[in-house]
Amino acid sequence: MLSIGVDIGGTKIAAGVVDEDGEVIAATTRSTPATDPELLEAGVADAVAELRTDHEVVGVGVGAAGFVSSDRRTVKFAANLAWREHPLADELERLTGLPVVIENDANAAGWAEYRFGAATAARHMLMVTVGTGLGGAIVLDGRLIRGSGGFAGEVAHMTAVPDGQWCGCGRKGCLEQYTAGTALVRTAKRRASAGDPLMGPLVQAAGGARKEIDGPLITRLAQQGDPGAVELIAELGSWLGIGVASISSLLDPDMIVVGGGVAAAGDLLLDPARDSYAAHLTARTHRELAPFVLAGMGNRAGIVGAADLAR
Repeated sequence: MLSIGVDIGGTKIAAGVVDEDGEVIAATTRSTPATDPELLEAGVADAVAELRTDHEVVGVGVGAAGFVSSDRRTVKFAANLAWREHPLADELERLTGLPVVIENDANAAGWAEYRFGAATAARHMLMVTVGTGLGGAIVLDGRLIRGSGGFAGEVAHMTAVPDGQWCGCGRKGCLEQYTAGTALVRTAKRRASAGDPLMGPLVQAAGGARKEIDGPLITRLAQQGDPGAVELIAELGSWLGIGVASISSLLDPDMIVVGGGVAAAGDLLLDPARDSYAAHLTARTHRELAPFVLAGMGNRAGIVGAADLAR
């Protein structure tokens, strides 16, 4: 039984036909007109129509970057896409003629890791995606936890530092402001502007322009052993461990899966996160420490998870 998974991002629609084993057997992409819901939906419908040409599918799952209602029909709010209380499932069903399920993109990716990726051996999984922002997904006793309104798993907006750094959500001190790629770049630019000599190689690699420093550049230099870049990644990892320890005190997962672009740093990120997690976890001498593992599904996680949830 085949289904289609669609991953809607800020710049691209990625869609694929997925089988029951989580394998993507056909795929296509479209550009994302983020400011125009009608054009975006038309792009999704066009991708689905292309994929249906050679495959019989039972439904469509859509991973969307935003707050999705508990019935998986409406995108309540999306920061980077033009959706406000938008009945996305209804609109896509009208355009495609297929049953449609909407899910938060991080939840879709987390479900893919639980079903087919790095967390198949887990029963209670926490996934965090460290990219431009910070995403989260929770699976407990084999169930994706969505909460009363569909907003569970939003680890990004736990308060890490009261009255701390302003967040795009309108509040101060959210965990995302200390653990995401934007925080990594902000810290690097701030230290470079202050004349920190450890940031010298980073500025040089950016062509002498501090404004050109970005997350992939920092990660690349860290992998090459640059001390300043390693320190930046380690600081972010330490904050991640603090956040995961707080979540673990509440949920007690048996595995922590880390994905997202910054996770390309591997153990340069995970080792400081593990140490910080162990140092901040309650009753740590009387419990098993959950292992931190890298996500295994890569860029196809959102497609696979959304398709599997639809099926």
